[in-house]
Amino acid sequence: MVVDKPKGMVVHPAPGNPDGTLVNALLWHCGGNLSQMGGPHRPGIVHRIDKDTSGLLVVAKDDATHQGLSEQMGVHSIHRVYQAVVYGNLKEDAGFVEAPIGRDPHDRKKMAVTAAHAKYAYTGWQVLERFGNFTWVACQLKTGRTHQIRVHMASIGHPLAGDPVYGPRNVIKSLQGQCLHAKELGFVHPITGEYLQFDSPLPPYFVAYLAKIRKGKEVGK
Repeated sequence: MVVDKPKGMVVHPAPGNPDGTLVNALLWHCGGNLSQMGGPHRPGIVHRIDKDTSGLLVVAKDDATHQGLSEQMGVHSIHRVYQAVVYGNLKEDAGFVEAPIGRDPHDRKKMAVTAAHAKYAYTGWQVLERFGNFTWVACQLKTGRTHQIRVHMASIGHPLAGDPVYGPRNVIKSLQGQCLHAKELGFVHPITGEYLQFDSPLPPYFVAYLAKIRKGKEVGK
């Protein structure tokens, strides 16, 4: 299954979020028929997106499908494009960040660009529209590290609007989390061999924010 997850929904149960998650909904919808490769707390989950990130993710109903999708993830062949609004005006029209990501040595709850116990990560970005103090960008992932886009864009001085963890202290609270949407997802079906691609329209919160900054209205709250 390909799911278009709303902003504010946690993907799988964890301490503090035992229910109301995407996994809870999937278990009900599928009658419990999901891949078990991810363990009892993450049935069917091939890859995650953050609670406050909206958009597409793929879910495996059986272990063979999960294995095939995981192999594609491993060789970076799955097509994933996110759209985001970031602080500042990027100097170039396109570029990339290639920097390892691991646990922040100063705060274990955060990720960071670091050399210690880190994994290779690559994020390509392209400017879609400029607004002076903000830029609307498309980010294509080659890898899928935790908080990758959020960490990489912050590392080059352009954190995501609304990000309470990697953004400035005076976070834009009206966004209720980072302005980030998983818009495009493409992969080869592990069983049929058919290439499938999906596109999720920008959700209302994202569209409304773009309209707001186009008009140059106050966006610091």
